[in-house]
Amino acid sequence: MYSKPEDGSATTAFAMQGQAPLAAWSTGLFDCFDDCGNCFVTWLCPCITFGQIAEIIDRGSSSCGTSGALYALVMLLTECNCIYSCFYRAKMRSQYGLQEKPCPDCLVHFFCEPCALCQEYRELKKRGFVMNIGWHANMERQGHTPAATMPPHMYPGMTR
Repeated sequence: MYSKPEDGSATTAFAMQGQAPLAAWSTGLFDCFDDCGNCFVTWLCPCITFGQIAEIIDRGSSSCGTSGALYALVMLLTECNCIYSCFYRAKMRSQYGLQEKPCPDCLVHFFCEPCALCQEYRELKKRGFVMNIGWHANMERQGHTPAATMPPHMYPGMTR
């Protein structure tokens, strides 16, 4: 049931489904000079940058150290760590409604792994995350208090 809008332009699949169009990345794939420090760290040891990204994307369910170690293990055993990291790019795009540009996620990571990690890192920084403090500290910093750790108040049972 496609209908052309009154202004004569074609509608997209997103507009037809009532969804918002996907947003562009805040920085380009090769804008590494926006954060030279992270670029340097990523070229030397990409597992650090990946671990920081994965902890934020996983919303604290995995730690930076665990994700970074798994990335390093995949890199040492298979030399194809891009397969693992491209899934996080897809997950990040899904969470933040980002476009799959300049090409599919797996190709971006296969041909430009360090640049892809740097772009994801910069995107999260631009969204207000302090990357070196982790998910839980970022939530506290943003004013999201964690659930109370005290048990609920128990009312006394029946009395005579």
